[in-house]
Amino acid sequence: MKYGSHLSQQKTEFPDAWQAHFVDYDSLKRFLKTQMVDTSVHLATAFPRSHTFAWNADPSSDQFANLLGARLARVSSLTPEFVRMLDAEVTKFNAYFVQVKDATKAKIGRALDPEHMPEVAELEAALGDLLLLERFVFLNFTAVAKALKKHDKWSGLHIREPYLMRASGLPFVVSTSLLKLKPELLARLTAVLGGKHGVEANDIAPANRPAGEGIEPTRGALPSDLTRAGPSANLGPLVELMHETQTVMVSLRGPHGTDIIGGVLSCLSKHQCQIVDFSLSRLHHDVTFGVLVHLHDRDVDLFSDLAKTAQRWDGTLSFDVQDARLKASKLASAAQYALSEAPYAQRAKYMATVVNERGLSPEFLSQWLNWLLARKISVEQMRRLDGHASLMCVEFRLSVPDELTPDELRAELIAISAAHQTDVALQPDNVFRRQKRLVVFDMDSTLIQQEVIDEIARATGIERQVAAITERAMQGELDFKESLAARVALLEGTPVEALEDVKRQLLFTEGAHYLCRALKSAGFKLAVISGGFLPLAKHVKAELGLDYAFANQLQVTADGRRLTGRTFGPVVDAARKAELLEVIAQAEGIAIDQVVAVGDGANDLLMLGKASLGIAFNAKPRVQEQARARINQKSLANILYLMGYSESEAAELQLLG
Repeated sequence: MKYGSHLSQQKTEFPDAWQAHFVDYDSLKRFLKTQMVDTSVHLATAFPRSHTFAWNADPSSDQFANLLGARLARVSSLTPEFVRMLDAEVTKFNAYFVQVKDATKAKIGRALDPEHMPEVAELEAALGDLLLLERFVFLNFTAVAKALKKHDKWSGLHIREPYLMRASGLPFVVSTSLLKLKPELLARLTAVLGGKHGVEANDIAPANRPAGEGIEPTRGALPSDLTRAGPSANLGPLVELMHETQTVMVSLRGPHGTDIIGGVLSCLSKHQCQIVDFSLSRLHHDVTFGVLVHLHDRDVDLFSDLAKTAQRWDGTLSFDVQDARLKASKLASAAQYALSEAPYAQRAKYMATVVNERGLSPEFLSQWLNWLLARKISVEQMRRLDGHASLMCVEFRLSVPDELTPDELRAELIAISAAHQTDVALQPDNVFRRQKRLVVFDMDSTLIQQEVIDEIARATGIERQVAAITERAMQGELDFKESLAARVALLEGTPVEALEDVKRQLLFTEGAHYLCRALKSAGFKLAVISGGFLPLAKHVKAELGLDYAFANQLQVTADGRRLTGRTFGPVVDAARKAELLEVIAQAEGIAIDQVVAVGDGANDLLMLGKASLGIAFNAKPRVQEQARARINQKSLANILYLMGYSESEAAELQLLG
């Protein structure tokens, strides 16, 4: 509902005598719409985005100068006219406020006279008049503020805050005497109602007052006994009015961060506002502090105080005022008051981590944001995670339409990622995203750079035969158990010492030690589950400080000197990897929602699918297509970004390791 329609609707609840004294919001708006067309001197926003301003070498026929001059001339004529119209409207409603205020104050004074014993109806009438007057002021003040906002939009000037500061000395702003009378009136009404029900006034207290204190109802709140006791039919509407609030969105931007925050909070404290939510963003010295508040009393002096605060700290103030009943029509639930969230219903929250070790290019970021727009996905927050000279990793909190699923989006994300060699990992933004407790790794081509069976084969001269079988297995072309048996059979007669040689030649993947130190310092349990061989898995476990190591066991000859070409015990294939992940989680008392798995081959897919976050690390195409997340960067340390850790947090964890 537009504010003009809302104001017209609200006016019907006022007596006929009040109608002519409301601000004529429709006339002000009509003047702006009809007279201030094509007058904005803020040229960057006054023309379509496709418009270009061309350079003219002949100053005498420069269309830009002529255009600007014509607009300045119109604004210099129309803005003073608009201000005079607005002044007349403010003067009109302010004069009526003074008239009604004096009568209301006299009525309240009689009701509070200690020599007078008022009836409930008299007190209710006095309270009703007071609340009606407050509402009259706030509706008109909101009309003035919104008319000024529209003027600033259509003219390109910024007069709203100075105008409101100019009006801050008028009676409707500074008349606080009525606000001070409200608690006394409430206390008197409570006492009278309590007496009618056989309760002494001193025994009646507001719900939020500690025992033993006098009756001083909270400003803007109704004593609990008043809501329980009233015998009059008039009391219901009064209770509703007392609990009605205004929603105000305030934003102050400027170069003095802490001073700006302190100044806004000081104003809110002075006027006893209820803070619903806040948001803070910083770009070097420039800070924007936004706060959403409920204003229980129609205390419009808040806005002049905010304007003075903005002036004091060289800030730019903006605010939006809406009556609670108008605001409620736009919100699906109270949860949508969160400033950090997109104000839409039927949305799921996701976290997208975007990373490229070579830096995030403007081309990628542009395509990424255009894709979000095309999918009607809203960005709610952006957080930089890396600390490099150039931007490398950003975390986006997204509001995603319910009808879109991660599986549906995965193919499109892979295409965008591949085109720019930039990884995009999409995860549900729930309580478990940063509460992981177990990370399970594949070993070959994940924690280490080699395939260990190939390294053993190299020592025996059968490297090419074994490597060919290994590659076919990792691509999913061969049954893993059969391929493992075939590869191990080729190793028959290999000296056991070859395993020790391989241990010395292992190359750990970049970032493996850094990642594992950070995770251990953060209290994680870590495991390696490999389709390779246990002696080497145990070596990796010891080197990286892991908690568990599982792999295939190689059989040796009776003298323990050579490999027999066979394994013994359960084969660690894809199904066994997923099973072992569950076994470790159960043994540690960790929920599957708190498990991360990392691997690169087809035999890792079941394990990656079992974990709540399965990461395909420099993986085969089939694995990347099916895994929930992908990292195609050199360093394993990038996994920390996907788990929500910034580079500075990861560095701090290194110091604890």
